[in-house]
Amino acid sequence: MPQTFARLVVDAMHEGCECIGEQQSVLDAARRMEKLDIGALPICGKDDRLKGMLTDRDIVVKVIAQGKDPATTMVGELAQGKPVTVNADMPIDVALSLMREHAVKRLPVLDANRRLCGIITEADIATHVSQELTGELVGAIASARPQHF
Repeated sequence: MPQTFARLVVDAMHEGCECIGEQQSVLDAARRMEKLDIGALPICGKDDRLKGMLTDRDIVVKVIAQGKDPATTMVGELAQGKPVTVNADMPIDVALSLMREHAVKRLPVLDANRRLCGIITEADIATHVSQELTGELVGAIASARPQHF
């Protein structure tokens, strides 16, 4: 039986996701990441709109390495620029293109009302598209990021 692949973002994404409020501390975010066993959290404002993404790497590089206190540094301080997002009803090829273009491993997914409804990750792509497309994505992300050993 031939394998069928996801056509739309909604077919491959993780539905629902937890946000961290922009007024919460980085320490709160780190504890939530540990509890959920994840490496990134969407940052949402008081209006429940997406403000950015916080990664475990952000915590290390932008907080700990800079000598900031994670208990007093607010997550909103790390939300920079407009987050790259994809709509749930878009073709999965759009998510692939955005991930390659911006060299990111995950994209917040918005519903028709522009509200966060999920996340699509590199791992989701790997299980829902062809090996060839997955390889292209992984290659693009790897070549865009400096490798540190």
